[in-house]
Amino acid sequence: MKKNAALVLSLAALLLCRIPAVQAADPAPAAPAATASPAALDFGDFGSATIVGKAWKAAADKDYVSVLGYTNKCIEMFQKQALEQQKSLTEPVPVSDKEKVFSMWALNDVGTAYFIKGQALEKTGKTKEAIEAYKFLADNLAFAQTWDPKGWFWKPAAAAAERVKALEFDSVK
Repeated sequence: MKKNAALVLSLAALLLCRIPAVQAADPAPAAPAATASPAALDFGDFGSATIVGKAWKAAADKDYVSVLGYTNKCIEMFQKQALEQQKSLTEPVPVSDKEKVFSMWALNDVGTAYFIKGQALEKTGKTKEAIEAYKFLADNLAFAQTWDPKGWFWKPAAAAAERVKALEFDSVK
């Protein structure tokens, strides 16, 4: 229970960091020493692939504060270009044309960031916010593709749509 309370406080601190100081009546609680604050995150070369890679690593480490910091940064920096790439397509790029798929880097990385963000929100009990992230991905970045190191592409929007169905079904129970 203490672990969940600390995680909730960490997420609240992360969200409050994005609100201008004049709007915050009380100072945000400090994040526990074991988790990174957004200011402490290393974005490497600030490339979308680098940031998404760090988000995957943070997710594997169950460092959900860092996951949200990395995914939010990727989304903030590259969402506009991702949406432009999505609009330029009428269907997903065939996976047989790896070069063309990889040329849609912003679409692919921002789509992946939304998926990772949804997972982190889900794992921290933020079901409503997870559904919002998944729905944005499914509705706006449907042609994003993610390379699996095992040797194939998968579609994060399709996986997100499945998570929305499952989460909405669970909320009806």
